[in-house]
Amino acid sequence: MLHEYRDEISELKVQNAHFAKIFEKHNELDKKITDVEEGREHMEHFDLEVLKKEKLKLKDEAFAMILELKKSKES
Repeated sequence: MLHEYRDEISELKVQNAHFAKIFEKHNELDKKITDVEEGREHMEHFDLEVLKKEKLKLKDEAFAMILELKKSKES
């Protein structure tokens, strides 16, 4: 997730427990979605879409926190 912000992600994971939790949950969802899409797990299409939306919401929240960190460093 957001590989171009690797440094900021590393910093936030150490400094911000909420960010670390979001990041971990995003990765868990990513793995579960991949497992379903590649046939290692079964899930109804609707349920899979719910997971994808949750994953995107977490990514958006994490991205906002990354941008906030970058903005604070520029000030």
